[in-house]
Amino acid sequence: MILAHLAQLAHAPASLALYFQEAGAPGFSPMQLWGNMGPLAKAVVIILFIMSIWSLAVIIDRALYFSAARKQSREFAPKVAGALKDGRLDEAIKVADRSKKSHLAEVVTAGLQEFRSFGSGGAITDEQVESSKRALERSEAIVHAKLKRGLGGLATIGSTAPFIGLFGTVVGILNAFQQIATQKTSGIGAVAGGISEALVTTAFGLLVAIPAVMTFNYFTNKVESFDVEMDNSSSELVDYFIKQSHR
Repeated sequence: MILAHLAQLAHAPASLALYFQEAGAPGFSPMQLWGNMGPLAKAVVIILFIMSIWSLAVIIDRALYFSAARKQSREFAPKVAGALKDGRLDEAIKVADRSKKSHLAEVVTAGLQEFRSFGSGGAITDEQVESSKRALERSEAIVHAKLKRGLGGLATIGSTAPFIGLFGTVVGILNAFQQIATQKTSGIGAVAGGISEALVTTAFGLLVAIPAVMTFNYFTNKVESFDVEMDNSSSELVDYFIKQSHR
């Protein structure tokens, strides 16, 4: 009796392998998974792929832009400070013009050009200082919008990609139940195609969303730190104008 049970257990792995082979369970390579997907699941994967490419493009663009802005601003700040300390306003503007990608240079240039537009001769009036201050504020708003370019798309991708993947999951589960009803069997081969659709779209949605959310938060913090630097530079420049007016 015991020997008969052991013999049955020994043949169990072979029986299971034969069952899966007969059930026609699909393979799990990328091409096989793609071939087993239905039209809706393929549409979901294509949409997620486009979103991933868009997200990657924004990440690379913002990383390069912020790196250049940080580097040029570090070189710009001491040079323009030295020029203003010596009263060389034109030299300060030239230094700012050479730093095209610096967020600080763009803001400071707007204030200096507005200040110079009143002319270098005569006493510095309160209207001249106020006009320069408004120019700095306008430039700050413009630069802030430039820094945030593309981040709204990252936020949208990060928040919607999991739900798009979830839609693909629902479609895959429905396909699995439809196959069960059509084949009138509940074997693994009947539901493997639909389950694979569900798992692939869910995983792909998370794979797209997680980097988008992480980089969005990182770049948002970068923008906030740049805003603080621009506010400080604007305040220091206004203080410089006020000191010049009292001389």
